[in-house]
Amino acid sequence: MKTSQHADTLEKTWSWIYQAICIAVFFFLVAPVLIVIPLSFNAEPYFSFTQKMLALDPKGFSLRWYELLATFGMANPGAPFGGAWLSDLWNNSTWLNAAKNSFFVGICATIMSTVLGTLAALGMTRQEMPFKRTITAILLAPMIVPVVIVATGLFFFYSNPCGILGFECGRLTSTYAGLILAHTALGVPFVLITVKATLTGFDDTLARAAASLGASPSRTFFKVVMPLILPGVVSGALFAFATSFDEVVTVLFVGGPQQVTIPRQMWGGLREQVSPAILAAATILVLISVALLTTVELLRRRSERLRGIRA
Repeated sequence: MKTSQHADTLEKTWSWIYQAICIAVFFFLVAPVLIVIPLSFNAEPYFSFTQKMLALDPKGFSLRWYELLATFGMANPGAPFGGAWLSDLWNNSTWLNAAKNSFFVGICATIMSTVLGTLAALGMTRQEMPFKRTITAILLAPMIVPVVIVATGLFFFYSNPCGILGFECGRLTSTYAGLILAHTALGVPFVLITVKATLTGFDDTLARAAASLGASPSRTFFKVVMPLILPGVVSGALFAFATSFDEVVTVLFVGGPQQVTIPRQMWGGLREQVSPAILAAATILVLISVALLTTVELLRRRSERLRGIRA
């Protein structure tokens, strides 16, 4: 916080205190995340800094846990590098299979939650929409209610979704479809909030002008409305993907042995086989999160420029 050159001693003192508080809060929030990164390069199988690491001895650092992250579960990890080794990696690597499941479920859930959340936001911003507060509260419930309660409800509902209605049908638990639907329910509120916030500053006269010039409702939406709210839609999609990508409670309740994602693999690793390879996986997740947050910030700035908030 920059102070004026005419500020008195009290104002300058408060400015320094305010900056110190901000730095302390930032350190409190970020330090537990950043400390994982150097620990993932530990040459020893420990979850703490060794004497060599503290002395910055190169022998104290290693990429062995990243190598283990790739080769764990392979049939023949010591084979020469080539087509057979890559095929073994793609088909048998435990962590790579978990990553494939995470991306598959996350992308599918993101697409569905983005479509549903955007449609819901468009409806919630219409003046003639009745009971908007009540409907919004219901749509935001998965974000407010503890995840374990939502996961429990999804488990019992997906175990026999039609049994509640009085007849039998197939189960959705232990299937990719059930896991995608569960993650979609968790991602819709993030898309709804983001897109609704973008639509709040939307100028409705633009849509009416397009309609007066003969544009159909669908053409007006895709040519006028969508380009202006696209940063909000993409931001909501990124939040929905991040929510799906790091969700573990729902996977434990709804997923089966074939639907092992990265968070579930990390959870199982902490309970069964404690290995610093988990720290390597956490470091990769941190980098993915940083990339997503950077993208969201760039989209936010673009949205502000489009709405004329900042030059």
